[in-house]
Formats: sequence, C-alpha cells, structure tokens
Amino acid sequence: MNLAECPIVTSSNSHAAPIRVTVWGENYHENSERDRDAMARLYPDGMHGAIAAGLTELLGDRVQVRTATQDQPEHGLTEEVLNNTDVLTWWGHATHGGVDDAVVERVYQRVLGGMGLLPLHSAHFSKIFIKLMGTSCSLAWRDSGDTELVWTVAPGHPITEGVPQPIVIDGQEMYGEYFDIPQPDEQIFLSTFTGGEVFRSGCTWRRGKGRVFYFSPGDQDYPVYHHPDIKRVLANGVLWAAPARTADFVAPAPADMRPPFFQGAQLANQGAQLAAEVSA
Repeated sequence: MNLAECPIVTSSNSHAAPIRVTVWGENYHENSERDRDAMARLYPDGMHGAIAAGLTELLGDRVQVRTATQDQPEHGLTEEVLNNTDVLTWWGHATHGGVDDAVVERVYQRVLGGMGLLPLHSAHFSKIFIKLMGTSCSLAWRDSGDTELVWTVAPGHPITEGVPQPIVIDGQEMYGEYFDIPQPDEQIFLSTFTGGEVFRSGCTWRRGKGRVFYFSPGDQDYPVYHHPDIKRVLANGVLWAAPARTADFVAPAPADMRPPFFQGAQLANQGAQLAAEVSA
C-alpha cells in the first residue's frame, strides 16, 4: 500500500492525546525514471513511508502519523493538515525550488507558533530550513559509499536516549564542514566519515515557540531509514520537538499595549494603600 495515501494511525492512549506527526517527502526519486527501480528495492513505500513506519513501530500509540508529498495539491500541506500537525518531518533533495513559497510561509508561521520541525539530510537546502536559519546552509559532500560514525556529543539529552555510541552506518553519502548554519542551541551529534571528514550531523534550535532538530543521516541511495538506530533518533526527535499540550500555535507578533495601569504618584499611592490594607 502507498503510505502517502494511507489513513492516519489512531491512538488508544487514554491518558494523553497522541503527538500528531506529518512525514513530508519530496517523492521525486521514487518516481523518476533514473531512480525508480532502485527506490522500489530500497524503499518500496517511499522514504516518507519508511520514516512513518519507523515512528509508528517505535512510538506506537504515542503518535498519530500521516504522510504528505510534494506532488499532492498544496504539497500535501494544506492549512487543515498543518493545523492538525504537532511535528513535521521534512525530506527533500532534487526539487527544493518547486516548493511553493506560500506553503513555505504557512509552515514557517506554524513553526513560529509552536510546531516542531525535523529537516532531514538534504533538507538542509530546503526553503523552509534556509528561511528558519537565515544562512546559505551550504556544506561539503561526496557520494562514495562512506562509512559514517554518528557520535553522541550531548549525552543525557532526550534525543540520545537508547542510542549507541557511536551509530555505525556502513554506507552513506558524506556530508562535511563547513556547514553554513547559525550556532546551534544544542549540538547533539557529530559524524565522522571514511575520508576523515567531520560534520555537525545533529543540531537543535528554537525558532519562535517551535523546536527544530536537523539530522543528516539518510539518503535516497542507501537504506539508512531502515537502520534501527536511525529510527530511534527520529522517534526521540519527534518526542523532543513536540509542543506542550497547552500550545496555542500562534506565532509571536508585535502587541499594542495599553498604557500602564499605575503611573507616577498614583503607583506610589496605590502601593501605600495596599501596604496599609495588608498590615490592618
């Protein structure tokens, strides 16, 4: 079954509402003439399908998972979908420029209002990540089947729970420094590669009321999203990025405040009166 069209998995958790996760995929390589056959072997349900399945497998009734793809109307990210999304994962690579700016702005406002965002791998060049970071987000890369070691550099952080030291990925595209991103609020993972390169592969930021976790392992040419440790990191990332249950999803904005209630001598008089009432 095509998970891009599958129904939302509901939760039986009676104690707390499930985290509503939308797994977004570009869905280009899955359908391109060049990549279609290889993708069918690696990711028969698409990369978005593999990511969604991993979250459901590990988090169960703590999440309510749906998928959306770029080829759907409004890229699958309508106002209704985003209004029912607590955490959005984003994988894109070949068609970043084809994402409509209006949809990017919609996602941007939702993040500022409190939605969590997990940009994955080549989503470092996505419009939404660049907009949130305010930098070029460029990096060094090489596709030569490197071994990647993903080292935890923030032990005790919730995203690292149950993650081995290091994660070993036998085949992966190399990402290297310099990675043009603003200083992360938290550096969670650092990757090393066969050629000796290093890369800040797991970083977090807060933007407005929302939490952002960038995680680089995962490529269309390698079965990385089936790796049990990668699935664990993504599941932990979703839990970490989820907004508080009291989130209002309203982006911070200028407020026209009324004049102060107390001014000058009136403030002093009111303070003296209050003191007298307390001591009486």
